[in-house]
Amino acid sequence: MSDSNGCLYIVPTPIGNLADITERSVQTLRAVDAIAAEDTRHSGQLLQHLGIRNELFALHEHNERQRAEQVVERLLQGQSIALISDAGTPLISDPGYVLVQQCRAAGIKIVALPGACAFVTALSAAGLPTDRFAFEGFLPAKPQQRRKRLQGLLSDTRTLVFYESPHRIVDCLADFISEFGSERQLVLGRELTKTFETYLHGSIAEVQAQVLADSNQQRGEMVLVLAGAAAVAEDDVTPQALRTLALLREHLPLKKAAALAAEIHGARKNNLYQLALEQDNQ
Repeated sequence: MSDSNGCLYIVPTPIGNLADITERSVQTLRAVDAIAAEDTRHSGQLLQHLGIRNELFALHEHNERQRAEQVVERLLQGQSIALISDAGTPLISDPGYVLVQQCRAAGIKIVALPGACAFVTALSAAGLPTDRFAFEGFLPAKPQQRRKRLQGLLSDTRTLVFYESPHRIVDCLADFISEFGSERQLVLGRELTKTFETYLHGSIAEVQAQVLADSNQQRGEMVLVLAGAAAVAEDDVTPQALRTLALLREHLPLKKAAALAAEIHGARKNNLYQLALEQDNQ
C-alpha cells in the first residue's frame, strides 16, 4: 500500500438524535477533502448543523458503480474521502459495498469508525437472546418473495432482525403469523432515538394487534427483532411421523405435508417442518 494514497473513511451518522454523532466522526468529516453521501440534501442538513462546508457529492445505489471508479481515482491521488449514509452506519442496508470492494482491490487504506446503527440499538433493548443473531435487513417488497424468504428462516434458532418500512409493516406482520405462527416473541422498535421512539413487545399476534389498533404505530422507520425457533431434537418426532412426512412430500409442498403428517400422528406441525428443513440442509 503506497503512503501517497489517500484514505476512505466509513463514518456513521445519527439515526435520529443528532447528539449521537461521535466527536471522532465530526473531526473526520471536517478534515477530509470530500464527503460521499447517499442523499446530499438530507446529509447537507446534518453538515450544516455541524458547521461543515466540505465538498459533498452523491453516491447511492443508482450511481455507485460509476461513481466508485471516480472516488478510487481521487483516493489514489492522495485525497481523503468520507462515506456517509442517510442515517446510521454506511453499508448496513445502504450503499457502499462496491466502493469499499474497489478500494480494497486498489490497495487504498480504509478506516471504519464506530457509531450509530439502528439494528444494534434495537437488539440491545429487545430482551431477546443476543449471543447468536442474524441480521436480515429489508425483506422483499413482493408478498410471494417475502413469504419465501421467511419460510427459509423458519427453523433458524438465532434471534432474527429485520428492517421494515411503514407502508409494509401491516403486511409484514401478517406474513410473520402466516409463516412463524402467532406465538413467537417479537419486539418492534420504531423511530429509534427520536422524539416518538416506541418499543412494542409480546407475541407476534399481540404486536400486530397494537399496530392495527393505533395508526401512529404504522409510521416511521422500524426494526423487528424476532425470537428464533426452538431447537428440535430428532427424538421429539417419531420415525413413523417422519416416514409419513417423506411419503406426503412426494405429492405435497413441505408445509402442507408437515401439517397433514402432524395431524395423522398427533405431532407438532412446526417440529416436523423444522426437522425436515434441517435434514434438507445437511
